Amino acid sequence: QVQLVESGGGSVQAGGSLRLSCASAGRTFIGYWMGWFRQAPGKEREVVATITWSGGGIQYADSVKGRFTISINNARTTVYLQMNSLKPEDTAVYYCAARPAGGSWSGAAVSWGQGTQVTVSS
Repeated sequence: QVQLVESGGGSVQAGGSLRLSCASAGRTFIGYWMGWFRQAPGKEREVVATITWSGGGIQYADSVKGRFTISINNARTTVYLQMNSLKPEDTAVYYCAARPAGGSWSGAAVSWGQGTQVTVSS
């Protein structure tokens, strides 16, 4: 398991930007897939973006393509989610997650952050 510490949530108006950070506590992300997920009130948790520890394999949910960018720092200790052109429907609790390469996002080996609230007002 990996300890994940998130930061960067907050409240913005529609059209604004926020950057979320997810840092590891005590180790690198080498050998892991990283992901950002979100859960809005009354809805199921959904994947937003994923990236491998090497910076490849980037995928986005259709709803955020062209607006959000996932990245990882050179030290492989922090993953970012840059969110631009935010919409009210992006309002949710955002979670960082890490899983070993070769696993799945529904497996028991997934580590989750504590979540950070993002609120976008119209």
